Amino acid sequence: MEQIAEPYVIHYPRIAAVADREGDRVELVEFFDCVGGAMWSAKHYAQSPLVVSARPVGGSVRYMLKRGTVDLALEGSRFPAGISGVGVSAKEIGISYIGMGGGGVGAAACRSDAAGVIRSRSDESGGGKVAGSTIWLPRMQRVIIGVDDTDTPEEGATWTLVHNIAKAVADEKSVYLSHTIVQLFPVPFRTKNCVAIAAEFASSEPDRLTGRFRQLLERYTLSDKTGMAVSAAFEPSSKLLEFGKAVKRGEVRPDLFTGLRDPDLSIIMDGRGITGAVAALPFFTQYEEALRLCDGRM
Repeated sequence: MEQIAEPYVIHYPRIAAVADREGDRVELVEFFDCVGGAMWSAKHYAQSPLVVSARPVGGSVRYMLKRGTVDLALEGSRFPAGISGVGVSAKEIGISYIGMGGGGVGAAACRSDAAGVIRSRSDESGGGKVAGSTIWLPRMQRVIIGVDDTDTPEEGATWTLVHNIAKAVADEKSVYLSHTIVQLFPVPFRTKNCVAIAAEFASSEPDRLTGRFRQLLERYTLSDKTGMAVSAAFEPSSKLLEFGKAVKRGEVRPDLFTGLRDPDLSIIMDGRGITGAVAALPFFTQYEEALRLCDGRM
């Protein structure tokens, strides 16, 4: 007969967190193994005053949080679990959870040994107990890498190359969070589908990450027109978003790009594809908007 080592614990594979420059806002990214448990958490944790939003993204749930500590008035079935604390220091982010019954198991036992957790403190959980935990994660920043124009009419595909490079450079210092295909306006000189890619990371070594990514991109691109851009902002600026929308709506004038001023934007490879690479950045994880074709025909 099969044996289950921990029949009442489901371990989260990885948890990561990025903070804004001031440390007032945190995005918590929980990769899950059990979709039912993750959706249950997203539903109830969203009721916490510290949670601005909760949304599924692929195999993860993302919680946009604000720093602080609250006492949660838990109530079975209605509000059985939540996030009760968000702390930010120079190098760490602390997240406190609390729950009752099965929600307490999720709050205490399931997250404490996830990859990415530096250390944790947990109460005894199970049955009807109210239990909580605090996990401490490395304080990371968001790094979005935009890429366009790596293929030729004969071979290659930018979306596959970017994903494979992102997997190759990912490590404990730079966690690969998401991959977004961004549909651009189909200009005449496109290869075929005219898309650019945004690869998102949580990183404590953004310069090292960017350098390693560039090395592999230069090695494997098939085009001499490749563009690579990097955004190190917690969220892309309104100017960057407007530029991205303009590139989705039509072929942009060169002065629109040269007039773009963003202190968190770095141009790494300046081929013709740089326009699409920059345009892809603000659409990371916004899949419906990213994939919308704005050519006036549909």
